[in-house]
Amino acid sequence: MLTPTLRLTLPSRANVQGCPSAKSSPLSRHFAAQESDQDLPKMASAVLGDLSSTSALAAGNLRQAQGKSIGVFTSGGDSQGMNAAVRAVVRMGIHVGFRVYYIHEGYQGMVDGADNIKEATWTSVSGIIQQGGTVIGSARCQDFRERAGRLKAAANLVKLGISNLVVIGGDGSLTGANCFRQEWAGLLEELEKKGEITAEQSKNCSHLNIVGMVGSIDNDFCGTDMTIGCDTALHRIMESVDAITTTAQSHQRTFVMEVMGRHCGYLALVTALACGADWLFIPEWPPEADWEDHMCRRLSELRTAGSRLGIVIMAEGAIDQKGSAITSNRVKEIISTRLGHDTRVTVLGHVQRGGNPSAFDRVLGCRMGAEAVLALLEAKPDTPACVVSLDGNQAVRVNLMECVERTQQVAAAMKKGNFENCVSLRGRSFRNNLEIYKILSHVKPPNNPQQSPVVVRQLSRCSVDGAANMFSPSSTSNRCPVPAKRPRWSADDNNPLKTGFECEHVFNIGIMNVGAPAAGMNAAVRSAVRTAILNGHQPYAIYEGFEGLAEGRLKKLNWMDVGGWVGSGGAKLGAKRTQPAKLGLPQIASKFKEFNLSALIIIGGFEAYDSVLQLAEARPQYKEFCIPMVVIPCTISNNVPGTEFSLGTDTALNAITDICDRIKQSASGTKRRVFVVETMGGYCGYLATLAGLAGGADAAYIFEERFGMRDLQTDVEHLAKKMVEGVERGLILRNEKCNENYTTDFIYQLYCEEGKGIFSARKNVLGHMQQGGCPSPFDRNLGTKLAAKSVAFLAEKMHNNYKEEGGRVVVECNEEDTACLIGLNRRTVQFSPVTHIKSQTDFQHRLPREQWWLKLRPLLRILAKHESVYEVEGTEASIE
Repeated sequence: MLTPTLRLTLPSRANVQGCPSAKSSPLSRHFAAQESDQDLPKMASAVLGDLSSTSALAAGNLRQAQGKSIGVFTSGGDSQGMNAAVRAVVRMGIHVGFRVYYIHEGYQGMVDGADNIKEATWTSVSGIIQQGGTVIGSARCQDFRERAGRLKAAANLVKLGISNLVVIGGDGSLTGANCFRQEWAGLLEELEKKGEITAEQSKNCSHLNIVGMVGSIDNDFCGTDMTIGCDTALHRIMESVDAITTTAQSHQRTFVMEVMGRHCGYLALVTALACGADWLFIPEWPPEADWEDHMCRRLSELRTAGSRLGIVIMAEGAIDQKGSAITSNRVKEIISTRLGHDTRVTVLGHVQRGGNPSAFDRVLGCRMGAEAVLALLEAKPDTPACVVSLDGNQAVRVNLMECVERTQQVAAAMKKGNFENCVSLRGRSFRNNLEIYKILSHVKPPNNPQQSPVVVRQLSRCSVDGAANMFSPSSTSNRCPVPAKRPRWSADDNNPLKTGFECEHVFNIGIMNVGAPAAGMNAAVRSAVRTAILNGHQPYAIYEGFEGLAEGRLKKLNWMDVGGWVGSGGAKLGAKRTQPAKLGLPQIASKFKEFNLSALIIIGGFEAYDSVLQLAEARPQYKEFCIPMVVIPCTISNNVPGTEFSLGTDTALNAITDICDRIKQSASGTKRRVFVVETMGGYCGYLATLAGLAGGADAAYIFEERFGMRDLQTDVEHLAKKMVEGVERGLILRNEKCNENYTTDFIYQLYCEEGKGIFSARKNVLGHMQQGGCPSPFDRNLGTKLAAKSVAFLAEKMHNNYKEEGGRVVVECNEEDTACLIGLNRRTVQFSPVTHIKSQTDFQHRLPREQWWLKLRPLLRILAKHESVYEVEGTEASIE
């Protein structure tokens, strides 16, 4: 049961355009926006959740934090993003009136006390958001396991008036904190009897409140969809996989890559999905008894089909059905001995923990850190210890021990060999990721890669090696005016898989990109092609969008044609902004008929959405458009209505964040400098806002939030004051179309003039580098998921709407729900009719009328030491 909690109301400077008045759902990311079978990878969830609030906290009640203290510490293994969380706890804590203390070296520092516990200041956390690891240290502590050690820790805290703790760590650290809380009254009583603390000190700290955040790269904690550090670890892994892929192709080698995950296979599973690995070992899904034969047959078939490399991904805790360890060296020996492949082993190790945190982990740390402080602000003496978690795209507070018990159930199930239950306990997201991986990777490629289409019978699940029987229809011409009949199936077909609806006919599905290139487009095309083939249909690549369609630039694609596309940036099919109405609807209709397209997938931004809307509205005049159509939103601007996330935005956000880090670093030898950075996004301020939050910016100017000269002057004065207080660098972000008069040059010159004698200024226009690069793990997986679901949607519509007409089999459907945009909204993947979304669209500025992320802006200003309004997103929930 979700219950709304708190709203923190402070003076605000701005009037927000288009900010929804009702409860809206902020950032879903970075991945787990899932629901039942409509499930995305955990990562997809995202950077944050629902800002639901109902009650206002009056200014008088805000003073309830005055005189109280918070201790924040990191414990156990380090993970990227911890520093962002520490920074948010410190600044939000000071903002609401707490005194905040660092507890260095985790529980050990709490036991040792003295200089290990220091008061934090606003400036003491400047410049740490982009740093990996944890600046306040983390250590294992045997002393805290004993009551004598906890007695020392309690004395050190009480003497400083600390009765609120924010714990950032794994399940062991959080369990230790809860145990400490349960013993607290007894510890204080004993300390008072010994005379180590006074009665007044004991009274002032009579109860201990605990709020946890899970910092772990393994994502092995039940109760949250995403842990701090996991997304960055996936970035490190994918960087290594991409680098190894090039050398493997050069020498026709097979690489066995071992990633972390002693008891959880999440990193290995998402990596395999994101790179299209040929084989996967994870502890939750041990291979069948004769896995050696299946694996070698799979790798051999791929090599025969033309693949020049093999990639095997395995978690360090990989086991077989009997619970015995499967090592990377053993796998290498099997491949080398049986196949004669040149096989190498790469163990990534602690490189996965290193490096700067991703944009997602920074924003996740900021949001969870702020929420942890506000949870403590609300806490009563009897409030149980909670964990700030991510549930889909919503931040929730979950009972700490419920989460710990669920996590322990996974370990127990694995120990008993109940692996199906183990996968189920990991959650819907983990289970669905695994099934999608089986579908897209564990399928035997066609014997002749030039044959197309390849058709597979759909049954309940695939075999481990994916040895499904494949067939080709007799027609191999480039055009297929009449859908071919599907071959009849024999009873001994070997375990193929089910992905959609069985249909007697092979239908043509057109796939095109419309709009500007964005990372994730190729991953979506690959997934669409392979899922279409698995459903027994023929995918057609339409090059250069509608311009290419008008010129007849279509090509049949087979399974191997899209091999390796998942990690490629740009748009291999080309991408043009031209829409069908401009080219002429009669010409487009004639090409639909010529190539007998029975369904259409368009991957792109606002132009893609508008194109399908034009086709849907023209259905009464052109029956060729009466086919099922889906838009997969893909644009760095994140300005497509009907979805909270578009493909490409995460990659662009990481590019901007990385560049801002380098820009700030360039001034490390220069004191007091302000950088004005222009981002892309058209009229949409998503990139500027999220990059500002991830980069620790002082301000982000966007179109949706009106600003004027008075606001600019206030920000200049604010920066000048911060410089005097010790902050030496400032970052200002500006969306490219935020204001036609207050241009980047104007703002830069204003800061130069008004900052004379206090700071200097520089400007940077990032330009098209925001569109380049390999897609992030999030965009690879989001593209894969959305495309697979889109094909399943089209398969259902074609199955329900085909008929015989003049000796031909045609698909004809005119319902609104057959022309949809697939979107990620709150916890679900939804297919929204484009005609319904039209009323939610500002066509003049190419924006949704309501944008959830606008409610993230107050936190950006609070963490930059501005006064603002912040609505608390935390809700109380029980784990699934």
